[in-house]
Amino acid sequence: MPHEFEVREEIVLDATPEQVWEAIATGPGVDSWFMGRNEIEPREGGRTSQEMMGFTSYATVTAWEPGKKYAIRSDDNPDGTFMAFEYLIEGRDGGSTVLRFVHNGFLGDDWEAEYDALKVGDRMYLRKLALYLRHFAGRHSAHNVFAVGPRVPDADRVWEVFGDALGLSGKKIDEGDPVRLSIEGLPPVEGVVEFARYPSFLGFRSGDGIYMLIHGHEGSVVAEQHDFSGSVAGERLDEAWQSWLSRSFA
Repeated sequence: MPHEFEVREEIVLDATPEQVWEAIATGPGVDSWFMGRNEIEPREGGRTSQEMMGFTSYATVTAWEPGKKYAIRSDDNPDGTFMAFEYLIEGRDGGSTVLRFVHNGFLGDDWEAEYDALKVGDRMYLRKLALYLRHFAGRHSAHNVFAVGPRVPDADRVWEVFGDALGLSGKKIDEGDPVRLSIEGLPPVEGVVEFARYPSFLGFRSGDGIYMLIHGHEGSVVAEQHDFSGSVAGERLDEAWQSWLSRSFA
């Protein structure tokens, strides 16, 4: 039996309403901080698609007020579940923007665990949106990595592996920490931690990329990268991250 849910968030973004709109309501903008490859038909009643891990999901634009309001509703699943997203944009003095976000719909039988994961995930991706707008506004990702590893229930072990990969072995990972990402098969990357919430996720950036390491729903370990340089082939990025996850959490 489907269960109704709702998540509400609000965040202040260091960007203009126009920049926020471009990031949330265009395919290349969404690609640059969210998941998968996205296409958006720019009108109320338009269709959207998100391609990720070999699957494509579809939704309909239910509100289209450029610079003010954007909303979509996913197609219904066979069991009656669906998700809807609403973004309300309000400009502030000084060039910043308040973004009010509502995520609602119906979840399936495991709704309590899913709801808890959604609350964490929504907050995480809004932090990632803020990172994108602060450091990469107007740039578009050349390739997105969304690599899923094994399920690992031990959060301490997961974060120890995260720390080792970032050159932070034995240290509590905090915002502002300098990192040196070392993944076999890829050039080393210097960067800085933008946010860290144990045991769920951490985000960091380099001069040409946004990265996120996640210990998520049911212990799944996920690595994300948005590459703005295009200097490494996308297939090579995918293979390197997937190989790292498999080796590190075998």
